[in-house]
Amino acid sequence: MAKKRVVTQFGMGSSIRSKNYTEAAARAIRDALWHNSLNVAEAFGFPKTAMIIDVEIGVQKPEEVDTSALHGIFPYGQPSITVVKGGLDIPKPHTDGLTVIANAAIIVSFDMEPAND
Repeated sequence: MAKKRVVTQFGMGSSIRSKNYTEAAARAIRDALWHNSLNVAEAFGFPKTAMIIDVEIGVQKPEEVDTSALHGIFPYGQPSITVVKGGLDIPKPHTDGLTVIANAAIIVSFDMEPAND
């Protein structure tokens, strides 16, 4: 068996007032997931729990993201979350405020036999 990518989804999330990198990341994940209604597990004859979910989050301060808090967003599957430097921090004018923007890439794969060529 080999890990085979079947879906890639992208999302963006923000924390406008609280400068919360975890919340911005969570919103980016939800943005990617909730814009799609995918039945890939059923299409390939797998249970939803067999989904291998690789998540990459980009924010300016990766060390401030609590990845354990993000796992609960996924209703099924086996999520693996990596946080890297990316996204944007946008200063607010005339204050010490900051808007945090996170980007998410979600890759769904299954462990399956390669197709015969």
